[in-house]
Amino acid sequence: MVTIREIAKAVGVSSGTVSRVLNYDPTLSVSAQKRQAIIETAEALNYETPRNRRLETAAHLHPRPLSIPRLAIVHFLEPSEELIDPYYIGVRLGIENRCRELKAEVVKVFHSEATAGAGLLQAMSGVIAIGKHSVEEVEWLQQCSRHLVFADFVPKAPQVDCVSSDLAQATRTLLDGLHAAGYRRIAFIGAHDPINGDGKLFGERRCRAYVDWQREHGSFDESLVSLGDHNTHGQNLRLEVGYEQARRILALAERPDAIIAANDNMAIGAYRAIQEAGLSVPRDIAVVSYNDIPVAQFLSPPLSTMKILGEPIGETAVDLLGERINGRTYAKRVSIPTEMIWRDSCRKPPM
Repeated sequence: MVTIREIAKAVGVSSGTVSRVLNYDPTLSVSAQKRQAIIETAEALNYETPRNRRLETAAHLHPRPLSIPRLAIVHFLEPSEELIDPYYIGVRLGIENRCRELKAEVVKVFHSEATAGAGLLQAMSGVIAIGKHSVEEVEWLQQCSRHLVFADFVPKAPQVDCVSSDLAQATRTLLDGLHAAGYRRIAFIGAHDPINGDGKLFGERRCRAYVDWQREHGSFDESLVSLGDHNTHGQNLRLEVGYEQARRILALAERPDAIIAANDNMAIGAYRAIQEAGLSVPRDIAVVSYNDIPVAQFLSPPLSTMKILGEPIGETAVDLLGERINGRTYAKRVSIPTEMIWRDSCRKPPM
């Protein structure tokens, strides 16, 4: 059984650095090359966390009646983008962990490599596509795949399998909690969605649900919505985008009493902007977000966030693909529940 110490020795770093990388700690100061070397070395040595070892034991006791000889993961991010987003690393690891249980071979294809890999995809038993893909990309993937499942994305094509979380309902739950805790002037920072947004100003799912909730409560103020617009396909919800959009919100003549960030990375950027403005969380302004990446609980103060289960989304995508390969002929769309984790970055609603 491979240990963290053995991985550290192979890469030439400390055991603590390996542990923090494998727990997706974005505050760790380590180069992207070293981070990638640690992750790839852990994969090459078949390192498994205690949780995954328990899953493997359970798989031996209760083997799954699925057969997936070989599949491809098509990622909407580039490797460097994935490395800075622990949530999407979690989705991919969920896929790879389930494939390890099933003894299935996995080939990874990142966004820039996808269009050159048509022959590779056609040779696979099936394809799992992670994240946002345009209508054209969905159609291309359908043409190149024997079987296709989307993870953390709901394509418009109704006949395609997918697994995700209901971000609209998660947003309503979050807003209901903030309102119950006494917050009234609530801002939203995020990014435009060129794929799922249908070209609408507030088209991204979280933002759209926020706007709808505010309108229903007669409290919508467009000045409290600040959205970045940084690229067309990748992860717009980055730390620096959160920092920029939070600064815009904080410059308003009437400051909000709470900020909803579209993910934890953006919330970390918002923390920085708030601190630079001479304010504190949550005394002057509350911050809440989505995903619950590992570092969220270690921020100061710990971050309140909507927990989205990335690894189970990946695991379920493999299960859906296995069902398709083994004969299921109808489409399935699975929604993995979310859970709000209230910490000290805002007042907690009454129980």
